[in-house]
Amino acid sequence: MIPLRSSERVYSRAIVTIALIVVNVVVFLYEDYGSSGIDLMARQWGIVPDQLHLSSLVTSMFLHGGWLHLLGNMLFLWVFGRNVEDLIGPGPFLLFYLLVGVISAVIHVIVNSHSVLPTIGASGAIAGVMGAYLIKFPRSSIDTLIPLFIFFTRLSIPAPFLLLYWFAIQFFSGITSLSETDYTGGGVAWFAHIGGFIAGMLLIRMFPARQRWRNRYESDSY
Repeated sequence: MIPLRSSERVYSRAIVTIALIVVNVVVFLYEDYGSSGIDLMARQWGIVPDQLHLSSLVTSMFLHGGWLHLLGNMLFLWVFGRNVEDLIGPGPFLLFYLLVGVISAVIHVIVNSHSVLPTIGASGAIAGVMGAYLIKFPRSSIDTLIPLFIFFTRLSIPAPFLLLYWFAIQFFSGITSLSETDYTGGGVAWFAHIGGFIAGMLLIRMFPARQRWRNRYESDSY
């Protein structure tokens, strides 16, 4: 399922969301077309749990392994990030995004402490944004593109169903991955997604809504 648009209205320009997308795209273009290349940059700036550099907890979330990786993440950030930014404001949203990104990276390191594979991508931070969206916009729906065999159809799906379905996939995939003993192969950082999502659900309660949203959404935080 590919989310396209939230039913929730946005009242202000999503400055930070747009800036994050631009930065991620520019960094990826440098990765893909620069002299270093994606593999070397992933080794230098990505998270390698067995040889952890604390700075990589931040730098890793601005690197991506390919165009599909980048575009998928940026689409999810655009769909869910605009509303969360509009709700709490640009400055708090940037702090929230970086915080849940770091927390998701730490959880990935704890679960995969012996891995020698570099991990990159913004999906942990974006999972946090999705968790925040679930808490703050539980009555919304998401215009979603769904593949049916060789065709696609668009449906409006309740946000809680879509987000909890996504989380269930991450959770069960993560549990299954615990049985793996090969620390050199590729894969998805399932526990970064799980940790980011849960962190977003919890931490968004610490970020008050802007005045125009307060009356409508404060009651949804309990």
